[in-house]
Amino acid sequence: MVEISKKYKFGVRRFGLINWVGFWTLYKKEVLRFLIVWIQTLLSPVISSLLFLMVLSVAIGGGRSDMLGFPFITFLAPGLIAMQIIQQAFSHSSSSFMIGKIQGNIVDILYAPLSAGEVTLAVTLASVTRSFMIGIVSIFIFYFLVDIEIRNFYALIFYTFISSFILGLVGIIAGLWSEKFDHMASVTNFLIIPLSFLSGTFYTINNLPQFLQVISKCNPFFYMIDGFRYSFLEQSDGSIFVGSFYLIILTAVLWLMTYLLYKKGYKIKS
Repeated sequence: MVEISKKYKFGVRRFGLINWVGFWTLYKKEVLRFLIVWIQTLLSPVISSLLFLMVLSVAIGGGRSDMLGFPFITFLAPGLIAMQIIQQAFSHSSSSFMIGKIQGNIVDILYAPLSAGEVTLAVTLASVTRSFMIGIVSIFIFYFLVDIEIRNFYALIFYTFISSFILGLVGIIAGLWSEKFDHMASVTNFLIIPLSFLSGTFYTINNLPQFLQVISKCNPFFYMIDGFRYSFLEQSDGSIFVGSFYLIILTAVLWLMTYLLYKKGYKIKS
């Protein structure tokens, strides 16, 4: 014991600045967690988007005027894909911490030689990976059903990444805060879903009264979906520059908040 204490100092990291092996292991574990049940985690969101598209196209698609200079269905399709990307990123990271707390296996992460930054980043990037997979599959299927094409590839990558990254961080915060599934359901039902539906997914905010347009432009989901739609239509409701700046600042704030909450052990350490 004396020889070990001389060789290793307890509480001192021996992996360098970043524990790449541990980080990669946790990331791979999170990715495999949703790939094992791919029908539920990848296929189901795509089917939900297709159902929305089918119902709305049959119900009101032909009776709606053009939006942003495009047919209603062409306008709608990118918004539906973006909405699923956002919601599934939140679903992954929140369920990771929520289930870990309920089942008690979150101690596997807490006792691992991983820093707060490594844990939160690995889980968030796994959420981003899930969102990208859903986006790729959705775009491929929608391409054969709707007249859409990628006009700005860089905008598509940027908004897919930053949107899913933000919601991955929000999911971690929600997972840390929630003590039971009812708490998580309240976050989903009273925050995530309302913000998704009030973000201009199904309409252009230019048709709203002025005060509702101002409120909509305070909704980060609006800039996520508007930017994602811009990558297909090269038309947007709001300013792409303002939206990008807003989302970057929001990412930094949420990252710091998530890091500090996990490092403090908020509701996961007694």
